[in-house]
Amino acid sequence: MSTGNARVRRFSVHGGALVNKYGLLLMLVLLTVLFSVLKPNTFATTFNFQSIGLSKSIVALLALAAAITISTGEFDVSIGYSVGLFHVLAIGFQTRDGMPWPLAVVAVLVLGAAVGLANGLLVTRAYVSSFIATLGSGTLLYGITQWYTHGQQVGGKLGGGFTKIGGLVGPIPIPVLIVVVLSAGLWVVSEYMPFGRMAYVVGSNRKAAELTGISTGKVVLGAFVASGVLSALAGVVLAAELGVGVPGTGSEFLLPAFAAALLGSTAIRPGRANVLGCLIAVALLAVGVSGLQQLGAQTYVDPLFNGAVLVLAVSLTSYAGRRLRARAKSGVGREPAEPPKPQRQPVADAGVLSEVTK
Repeated sequence: MSTGNARVRRFSVHGGALVNKYGLLLMLVLLTVLFSVLKPNTFATTFNFQSIGLSKSIVALLALAAAITISTGEFDVSIGYSVGLFHVLAIGFQTRDGMPWPLAVVAVLVLGAAVGLANGLLVTRAYVSSFIATLGSGTLLYGITQWYTHGQQVGGKLGGGFTKIGGLVGPIPIPVLIVVVLSAGLWVVSEYMPFGRMAYVVGSNRKAAELTGISTGKVVLGAFVASGVLSALAGVVLAAELGVGVPGTGSEFLLPAFAAALLGSTAIRPGRANVLGCLIAVALLAVGVSGLQQLGAQTYVDPLFNGAVLVLAVSLTSYAGRRLRARAKSGVGREPAEPPKPQRQPVADAGVLSEVTK
């Protein structure tokens, strides 16, 4: 009887771990099915999913940018202001300065890397809090945007190849393809490349990372540069979608991007910012808002839904994680006859550290 109870409890622990890991994905599937049943003529259509893909591709790129710095234990809150400036420059370089669109795109990406480098240096060399440093730099970027545009829209004749970036390939929006390809590359880097492993260790325990010989400053600096480049790419895609540079645009992407990045860290790899979880979170927020609006909800449902889902999901995941750790510590779920298994420390994981130092 006791053995049976132990097996039931162990199954419960494993089941809780699976829910903790894949609960966000399950919620996405359930919401998609629910809204498809309730609104089959408007929600479950190719046009609706294309619209979601086009509108949320910017959020996905910025969420990935936020996740990169979060994985190292830092924050880059300048990403919203960055996309506002870079989408204006992507238009202005072509219409005002006469640059060919490929050159304009490269110039914007280089500037994005420069902004990320400046943020990284403030954090790693001047030892300014990443929140304060990027909030200040973001405000500076917003001021530059207003100076460059004089508060007016920036528009004109754009290259045909540039506008196609915001178009479709068959039924699939090109921005979605950009997000998918980029996410695949980031997933490989984060899961299998040394930089991804080092970022995980730095974000988990910086002191342990330093003891293993990891240059934490270089890792954090690299994360900020990558975040800057992704923000610039988001600006390019936004410019291609809008066709004009609109001053003041960008800050509205900040909350959903961070909501997705933080919410994504509760899935697939709970407790760790990860690419797949980030994409699932973006899709969940997009599907939820789109479905509610089609059911008659007002426009303010977007920030309400983003904030409510983030707080609820993180709270539930934190509670489930505490219960799982408590059960593991007390030995619940093991066979009585089995000897106790050594517990691996999740912060300074010896296996991860050894792989990083290879």
